Amino acid sequence: MKIDFKHRQSAHCENGVISNLMEYHGFQVSEPMVFGIGSGLLFCYIPFVKINYAPLITYRAMAGFIFKRFAKRVGITIKREKFKDPKRAKDRLDQNLAKDNPVGLQVGVYNLTYFPDEYRFHFNAHNLVVYGKDDDTYLISDPVMQHTTTLTAEELEKVRYAKGPFAPKGHMYYPVAFPKTLELEKAIKKGIRHTCREMLAPVPIVGAKGVKTVAKMIRKWPKKHGSKKTNHYLGQIVRMQEEIGTGGGGFRYIYAAFLQEASTVLNNPSLAELSQQMTEIGDQWRDFALDASRLYKNRSVESDGYTKVADQLEAIGDREAAFFAQLKKTI
Repeated sequence: MKIDFKHRQSAHCENGVISNLMEYHGFQVSEPMVFGIGSGLLFCYIPFVKINYAPLITYRAMAGFIFKRFAKRVGITIKREKFKDPKRAKDRLDQNLAKDNPVGLQVGVYNLTYFPDEYRFHFNAHNLVVYGKDDDTYLISDPVMQHTTTLTAEELEKVRYAKGPFAPKGHMYYPVAFPKTLELEKAIKKGIRHTCREMLAPVPIVGAKGVKTVAKMIRKWPKKHGSKKTNHYLGQIVRMQEEIGTGGGGFRYIYAAFLQEASTVLNNPSLAELSQQMTEIGDQWRDFALDASRLYKNRSVESDGYTKVADQLEAIGDREAAFFAQLKKTI
């Protein structure tokens, strides 16, 4: 069983799965457009949830939310299923493949055998597409990989039933109904308003305020935890930003591309101007990551290094608050 499915590499797994599935079903939607309509951009600091023994920081909406929001806003129906029994999960996947229906899966990263060792750790919100089967081997389109790959049935079951936070539990999903055409204008506006609402939320751990909260924590961590633990926490921030699904800086670049595309669809030149500002903010995130990585790798000789990166992050929080306030008025 091999479906005629076109694999395209993307910057982020969930965006790529959606965009590629949409193309298979006859709709051309770019990765940035998926991300923007699905309100994928977010910042959230969750100190009571630990990933790799450090507080969870996410730069994106929870796994599955981008597709859910995108589908609702453009009029697509998605079927989602989870299974307690791995055999039932396998049978349902095979049934879909037999009907020429490629399927999206949520999986754990740690046991993905085709990933480089340095990217294999306990993270259960990765997305990929299964588009066929050859005997006991499944054909995999993982959008963050340059080429298609494969997993044995045993390997696929292992990543579908990874343990830990956000365990996928055999989660599979696929679109089942489509409108005749995608009405992007209203969907774009809804997506932007949602992102502005979250990034301007009056909550200290969410959005621009969440960014500034983490800046305050970086100033406190050395005295509270010592340099070793602080460096581990900083490493977690940078890893989630730069290695996990493109993270902070990368998501800002994708969102900038979305605003550029949206400016054409909505005939709104102001969005193109804001796209340039968002690209600059993405550059600030990258500068922060570089300086923070030098610090936790002990390559920075500055005695006030923690204060410096905290100041950088606080400046980013201030700029994002101003940016999303302006975007909200513009839309």
